Amino acid sequence: MQLLQGDLLEPDYPRQLVRQTMAAFGRLDGIVHNASLYRPKAFAEVDLRHWQEMEGIHLHAPFFLAQAAAAELRLRRGAIVHITDIYAERPLLGYLPYSVSKAALVSLTRALAKELGPEIRVNSVAPGVVLWAETQQPAEGSRAVILDRTALKRAGNPADIARAVRFLLLEADYVSGQNVVVDGGRMIY
Repeated sequence: MQLLQGDLLEPDYPRQLVRQTMAAFGRLDGIVHNASLYRPKAFAEVDLRHWQEMEGIHLHAPFFLAQAAAAELRLRRGAIVHITDIYAERPLLGYLPYSVSKAALVSLTRALAKELGPEIRVNSVAPGVVLWAETQQPAEGSRAVILDRTALKRAGNPADIARAVRFLLLEADYVSGQNVVVDGGRMIY
């Protein structure tokens, strides 16, 4: 296995990453954009730097990576999957730039599905309670309270998200422009 890494916010890096991928593997069949920042910021303390940081990683990076990879993905009739969040549709108090930038990523997913179809499918997966932030108390209350407000009354696990991503990349030939919520029924509460 070969690892390719770099800063997606560097202007030329998305094109460079596609070139490196082609050199290393000879093909590009799909992209999973999972880069994210999850940082609280009180409304009165949000500054331009914080806003741009969230917008950069959740909106600019996936757009320019899709743009750089489009020609190769078209050749393979490939797919793009973005990892969003349930807070794209249910903004989280104290996480305004995060929630808004994830909502923009859902919108970008749908816009790219129109722009890149029919050759490239573009979808997203919105996890709910799967992994807890290790360094902080959940913003919506205790873990027990959050799980109680989930239809399945339990947390998911990373494999639940991975299966949804795999489905969208490899099996969902007639699905594009969708945000698949994998949250154990959290959105209905």
